[in-house]
Amino acid sequence: MMGLFNSAASNLKATTHRPRGGSMEDKMPEDTEPDDTSILDENEGSIISSMISQLRVGMDLSKVTFPTFVLEPRSMLERITDFMSHPDLIFGAEHCDDPEERFIRVLQYYLAGWHIKPKGVKKPYNPVLGEFFRCRYDYPDGTKGFYIAEQVSHHPPISAFYYISPANKVAILGELRPKSKFLGNSVSTTMEGENRILLMGRPEDGEYVISMPNMYARGILWGKMVLELGDTCTAKNERNGLTAELQFKTKGYFSGAYNAIAGRVRRGSMDTGEVSGKWSSVMEYKTSKGERRVLFDVAKDGSKIAPKFVPPEDEQEPNESRRLWSKLTAAIVAKDMEAATTAKTAVEESQRELRRQREESGQQHVPRFFSQNKEGRWLPKFSVPQDPTQAVQHVEQWIWSSPPSDSPTSS
Repeated sequence: MMGLFNSAASNLKATTHRPRGGSMEDKMPEDTEPDDTSILDENEGSIISSMISQLRVGMDLSKVTFPTFVLEPRSMLERITDFMSHPDLIFGAEHCDDPEERFIRVLQYYLAGWHIKPKGVKKPYNPVLGEFFRCRYDYPDGTKGFYIAEQVSHHPPISAFYYISPANKVAILGELRPKSKFLGNSVSTTMEGENRILLMGRPEDGEYVISMPNMYARGILWGKMVLELGDTCTAKNERNGLTAELQFKTKGYFSGAYNAIAGRVRRGSMDTGEVSGKWSSVMEYKTSKGERRVLFDVAKDGSKIAPKFVPPEDEQEPNESRRLWSKLTAAIVAKDMEAATTAKTAVEESQRELRRQREESGQQHVPRFFSQNKEGRWLPKFSVPQDPTQAVQHVEQWIWSSPPSDSPTSS
């Protein structure tokens, strides 16, 4: 792989260091950091130098092997927990009598998850089939939260997830179906799937459903590398007739700003307010009456991330995310790219062998924690008891249950 770096980088050296533009407006703000390429030698070039022989404009990137230096040292299954980092924004929302206020509280929870990201342009590990990540949250008031995510499909890749805090009467579930394409100087990732939020103390509300914006890794071939969120996502609560069209704005070549967001909240056909700001700093909501409120301030509240408890790796199962990828993670942290490539290849080869064994035996993979309903949604194989104390005991037993005796594992 490093040989490919060197040969490709020599042809692209002038291109990879060419600035995108000279105007002050084009410079990245302090809350958008360029890619950290300190793990590379100067002559080893950009990401494109390691992938150039594989790429064609418009191609699906699911079959492309990414160099290990662009990897964020955690699985996508764990990265989803970023959206459970600020639970205070949604806990207690069921006590709000105004449906619009409950809707805004749900928007706050969702928007606050985007500021948590690694420095520069990094992608989490692509989960392998049957991989799962689970954790527990212990909140200051003595309540608990639980999270489980599982890779339920490999082709197409689908990650299903479920979070619940019985005492705080919140459940969040959904699935992600990312699709990436090479666009020349950028990579786009279409984030199909949705978040479905349930305020269990307000069952009459039904689900709050939120789709995802798309992601763009810019500056792969030339210029500064930066990760942007773009396009439109929709939040809706059909029972109360509330919707929000949220536009994540990408920066234009000559104008615009990084990380901007704008949107309108409607109840029925009437506007009730608008969202504005930057998902990397401050976001505000202004009602149709002119009242303003801060939805989230990264500088003030961004560091107040709810800690999660994850069992030590030696207590995890072989296909549990942190244990499965432990050697790759250690190599990336140590900036040992040769060891990282070896570790990543070992996991991939193990998966190919498991797939071959299933094909020979005629068996199909059956997800452990989730099942698909008739509408195509992935739901947890778990029913929540009405009593909160009993619910905590049941969900903990379910998430940390022993694997089925006939369940294949990765090693």
